[in-house]
Amino acid sequence: MPRKISTTKFKDQCLSPIDQIGPEGVVITKNGKAIAKLLPISNGISGFIGSMKGRLEIIGDIQSTGLML
Repeated sequence: MPRKISTTKFKDQCLSPIDQIGPEGVVITKNGKAIAKLLPISNGISGFIGSMKGRLEIIGDIQSTGLML
């Protein structure tokens, strides 16, 4: 479970959570509600890129808006 930190505390001490980020990340809250999640780059984005290859099928013109003028 990622730890939580308020936006105020994050703003005041943003380098500390970044230096101490774990693989589960840090949830940033505003008024007690989660608004963002800070993840280490190796844990989040890199595993997602290319993960859907071969699972999707494009039907039609991918560059078209579908509007007929």
